[in-house]
Amino acid sequence: MRHELMAIQPVKARDHRAAYPTSWLLCHLAISLSLCLWQVGSITKVMAAETRPEKPNVIIINCDDLGYADVGAFGATICKTPQIDRMAREGVKATSFYVAQAVCSASRTALLTGCLPNRIGILGALSHVSKNGIADSEVTLGELFQSQGYSTAMYGKWHLGCQAQFLPGRHGFDEAFGIPYSNDMWSKNPYGKFPPLPLFRQKGDAPAEIMGHDTDQSRFTTDFTMAAVSFIDRHADNPFFIYLAHPMPHTPIFVSEERNSGERAQLYRDVIGEIDWSVGTIRQTLEKHQLTRKTLVIFTSDNGPWLVFGNHAGSTGPLREGKGTMWDGGARVPFVACWPGVIPPDTTVDLPMATYDLFPTFAKMLGAELPAHPIDGVEIWPQLTGASKAQPHKALWFYYGRDLIAVRSGPWKLVFPHTYVHPVERGNDGQRGKLVNQKFNESALYNLDSDIGETTNLASQHPEIVQQLETFAEEARRELGDALTNRKGSGVRPPGTVNDSPSLGN
Repeated sequence: MRHELMAIQPVKARDHRAAYPTSWLLCHLAISLSLCLWQVGSITKVMAAETRPEKPNVIIINCDDLGYADVGAFGATICKTPQIDRMAREGVKATSFYVAQAVCSASRTALLTGCLPNRIGILGALSHVSKNGIADSEVTLGELFQSQGYSTAMYGKWHLGCQAQFLPGRHGFDEAFGIPYSNDMWSKNPYGKFPPLPLFRQKGDAPAEIMGHDTDQSRFTTDFTMAAVSFIDRHADNPFFIYLAHPMPHTPIFVSEERNSGERAQLYRDVIGEIDWSVGTIRQTLEKHQLTRKTLVIFTSDNGPWLVFGNHAGSTGPLREGKGTMWDGGARVPFVACWPGVIPPDTTVDLPMATYDLFPTFAKMLGAELPAHPIDGVEIWPQLTGASKAQPHKALWFYYGRDLIAVRSGPWKLVFPHTYVHPVERGNDGQRGKLVNQKFNESALYNLDSDIGETTNLASQHPEIVQQLETFAEEARRELGDALTNRKGSGVRPPGTVNDSPSLGN
């Protein structure tokens, strides 16, 4: 910098300076001001880098079946979410953020491991009788953070297996408190037979303690939030990672007495309001401990809304279909990340990204090594901070079960012929409507920048783009297989499996 300043200094004996004193002075002042501003900007960046904590706290708040348009920042018209909206204003909102599959266990598997669920063999929604779960050889976010000296906790819905070897304490979490699978898998389900839903607590890899069966679900959001608050209180002086996985608003929906408006028609709105309260409570706790600028908070959902439940399900806004499909209404979810002083406020990113990108992003942030086995996520920190507008993925692969349903690259999404569930009738007040199998008979190309609802097939107009996306699809089929084309993948790893180990649900 000193040499640059010397290079632009005027020489005292120059005649033009004496001839044009005013213009020279203005020019000199302008250059000097520009340099000062450049220096201030550089110093600010250096200070930001110096003050950014080496081991930031991380909290992921992951809802169940929350719709894309259930959050104000993403277009909600009925639900009110002032705390989540504040997060979006103070951080980044990602508008093309996807889950790996629009179903519970598969989605959570990807979030926690950085792998597509097809790669590690956990598909669908594991039940109380499932013999599969997350394999010991896989590495979860909990284990990633533990390897860097973090205290870790999981609260809410687990759903990566309900036998002892699959529970959170065996996979990176120092403590856990929640339910092993979905909240509708309980004895009061009118559409299937289940044993009473267990509520469990676990310390490390000790045996899980059953706290009750079919307990009051109206306390779930509050109790899991307060467990997270307690964890922050107890670990405020050391780095921590919290995975707060709310069972709501998955049906059956419940809200606490404190936040229940008493209006039956507004129950869903109240449930979302309580989730918003949870977000605010977590952030207030961080403020109390002066941890706001040391903590990255993320809010998202495991998939889109279960539309067949009508007024007890959320909204996809302009997106097509919902949970159980890989149309964007099922796979695209709200995503907000806030870290004051690090993520610039009012940042919006529309690049295609996915929940399984969080694993490698955190690993890079912590300076931790990635697992030796392949993962599918990529680092997205430059995109989340607005430092890069480059596409993080050349393509996203959209599976449902073992079927490769679609491929997205940039704004383009190619959807293959397949069958999906469609709600022809929507239920009310907790009653399920009617689902039919809908056939989609020909491949279709959509430009999601101009056609977010996936309505207009542009395949005939852009055969070269179709061909490129087909090439990406072939990569997926070779690597992970595809039941629609009878392909087996070379990169698939087996899930964990048990034969006679007792389940928490038995």
